[in-house]
Amino acid sequence: MSRATIIFGALLLVALPLSLVAGRVWIGGGDVANATLILAELRLPRSVLAVVVGGGLGAAGAAMQGYLRNPLADPGLFGIAPGAALGAVTAIWLGLAASPLVLPLFALVGAGAAMALLALIAGRSASGLGRGIALFTLAGLMVASLAGALTALMISLAPNAFALSNIVLWLNGALTDRSWQDVAIAAPLTLVGILLLRRAGTALDAMTLGEEVARSLGIDARRLLWLLIAGVGLTVGAGVAVAGIIGFVGLIVPHLVRPLTDRRPSRLIVPSALAGALLVLVADSVVRILPLVTELRLGIALSLIGAPFFLWLLVRMRRGWA
Repeated sequence: MSRATIIFGALLLVALPLSLVAGRVWIGGGDVANATLILAELRLPRSVLAVVVGGGLGAAGAAMQGYLRNPLADPGLFGIAPGAALGAVTAIWLGLAASPLVLPLFALVGAGAAMALLALIAGRSASGLGRGIALFTLAGLMVASLAGALTALMISLAPNAFALSNIVLWLNGALTDRSWQDVAIAAPLTLVGILLLRRAGTALDAMTLGEEVARSLGIDARRLLWLLIAGVGLTVGAGVAVAGIIGFVGLIVPHLVRPLTDRRPSRLIVPSALAGALLVLVADSVVRILPLVTELRLGIALSLIGAPFFLWLLVRMRRGWA
């Protein structure tokens, strides 16, 4: 077990029980029945879901950065989250979101379709690593733009004000009013996705040496690509399905974890999952206790953190290239 795994695992074990205290309602006092209900049916499933969603996004970000050898890689930047969002918005637009399984299914289909489209357009370029990364990046931006445009079209053609409100609120990302049913939907899919990404770790290590070297070591680039398609699609799709768009987690956490490891992609996936879980859990706890009239949406809060972090990365990389 790596040092990063121990550190972030320990911090998560401390943060999880503390998150149960965070909220607008103080659960102390003599009303034991009410306090138990709030803890068991409202705060605990919300905290567990934060761990699940954050863990999946963190692992997906680490895998994408390792695969592309690009510290700016993130599932949201390459069309995965927008694809999942388009699928979920389609379910809401069609009036099918009342069923507990339909919206997650649509989101998973959207995420999988986005990754499959990326693979078909870009794949792995045999003519040079730099060209392959550029092609993959441009393809991802195209997928994200297309999914965003279709989502905006559905918003403009919303059948009624109720559907429009649900779509807009859901796209901002939040864990408000989530239940154990949401945990039951997201947790198994996210766990399977993380296991698939972890299984791809050895191949990702080999790919850092170059595709030709990796092939000489017996690595099947196509199999690796489809492992990532399945793993990222499951983790991101499950997270988007139950929480909406929560960005920048997959971008931020690998950078927090990398200095504590030997920087091999295989050593980043599990610690990044733990760090992602910690980040989303802490952020969700903070938005619960902010003195605002209405609760700040989790997706907005993380974007306010992630955007400056992304800008700082760009500035640092530019100085490195100068």
